[in-house]
Amino acid sequence: MFQRSAGILMNPSSLPSPFGIGDFGRGGYAFVDLLYEMRMKWWQILPLCPVGKGNSPYSSISAFALNPLYLDPYGLLEDGLVTQGDVDAAVYGGSPYKADYEWAVRVKTALLRKAYERADQKADALKAFQAEQSFWLMDYARYMATRDKNDGKPWREWTLACEEAELSYYVFEQYLLFTQWKKLKAYANARGISILGDMPIYVSDESADFWANRSLFETTPAGEPNRVAGVPPDYFSEDGQLWGNPLYDWEKMKQDGYRWWLQRIGGSLHIYDAVRIDHFRGFYQYWAVPADAKTARTGTWEPGPGMELFDAVNAAFPNPQIVAEDLGCEDEGLVRFLKETGYPGMKVMQFAYYGWDSVHLPYKYTENDVAYTGTHDNDTMLGWLWAAKPEERRQLLAYCRFSGDWGMGGAKSPVLRAVFETLWQTSACMTILPIQDVCGYGTDTRMNLPGEAKGNWEFRMTEQALRQIDTAYFRRINERYGRA
Repeated sequence: MFQRSAGILMNPSSLPSPFGIGDFGRGGYAFVDLLYEMRMKWWQILPLCPVGKGNSPYSSISAFALNPLYLDPYGLLEDGLVTQGDVDAAVYGGSPYKADYEWAVRVKTALLRKAYERADQKADALKAFQAEQSFWLMDYARYMATRDKNDGKPWREWTLACEEAELSYYVFEQYLLFTQWKKLKAYANARGISILGDMPIYVSDESADFWANRSLFETTPAGEPNRVAGVPPDYFSEDGQLWGNPLYDWEKMKQDGYRWWLQRIGGSLHIYDAVRIDHFRGFYQYWAVPADAKTARTGTWEPGPGMELFDAVNAAFPNPQIVAEDLGCEDEGLVRFLKETGYPGMKVMQFAYYGWDSVHLPYKYTENDVAYTGTHDNDTMLGWLWAAKPEERRQLLAYCRFSGDWGMGGAKSPVLRAVFETLWQTSACMTILPIQDVCGYGTDTRMNLPGEAKGNWEFRMTEQALRQIDTAYFRRINERYGRA
């Protein structure tokens, strides 16, 4: 059970940084200090893995690796691995309000290659790191090195094999990233701030995980997915959503006691203090779609591993700090499954006001819920207010006992404060605000618009914007409502 607390959702990519994207550097440490001033106990982030298509952290090339774009150049300078000139050349001259992934890839890769020239300084530490992370690291390194050898082509088009010596660069890359993240997390923990990480349930078929472990997935004799992941048609999508991820062969995974999943969850619990598992319902029941289907309409529900998997998880990691993302699912069997796991689920205020019987209405929250104004997939709270149907907006305002100017945003927005305090008074064990809501921002700052391939995951904060946050207000409501 989580203690009564509160936190902020802010992905590292959104932190202030002079290098085109947020990272594990000074902006992260300053944000931890800000959380401390606000008497927050949690920093929630999105998956730290390398981004995939559309710069999404939910379609990564690795379920275990950390994103090299989060490398802190100043950290390399302090370690004597690069020069001041190298760091200066990486400084970004564009907008501080959006992450520039192309720039970050170019300059961070150049810095990593320069640092690698001095990798012999870290020989003993690299050896220990490789041994510690052996269950995934060499598969990742071999995948990346072979992809380089084949000019970045998809693995199905590879014709050339990499040489063993080429693997060491990617071991070094991950060693640096894990070291920098470990330092930042230790700083947060020392200030009483815990990290709530994020784990996508599925992996990409263009990932080291699928490439190296195809026997653990549903595949044809040729090693191709025969069915893929998605969700069925619903109120929001008449064709459903066809995600295309390969599906796990749960019977095969059961044979070795779900070893791969224990390694994955164990790895997450090592680098985070707690982990939110995305699309948790897939462990109970998942939608399987033929790989050649054009839409998700032709799928079928299949049983997941259920409590067998989580009995193994609980045995390996007693009292694991896991949050189950259970949004959009009110199936009775799923409710029973979640109750049996004991893990808290999620509640979102923006989903509460489509009528008066929603499970997301704040008075229904329990001590085993994590409550949000919205998630990374939602509009901002202010944006929701402007876009909502009049009746939905009236319901929310009435529930929060607010009768003033609901359109006013900013760091001291009266309507948002009414929403926050309604959330803070609930029984939910944890309340989380996206940083955009803390600052009172509108729709133009939302992190992700599901279904849109471009323009997502780019939102960034500036140092000036963070300084405008009313830390005294949040300290006050955290103390008032027992979340400090």
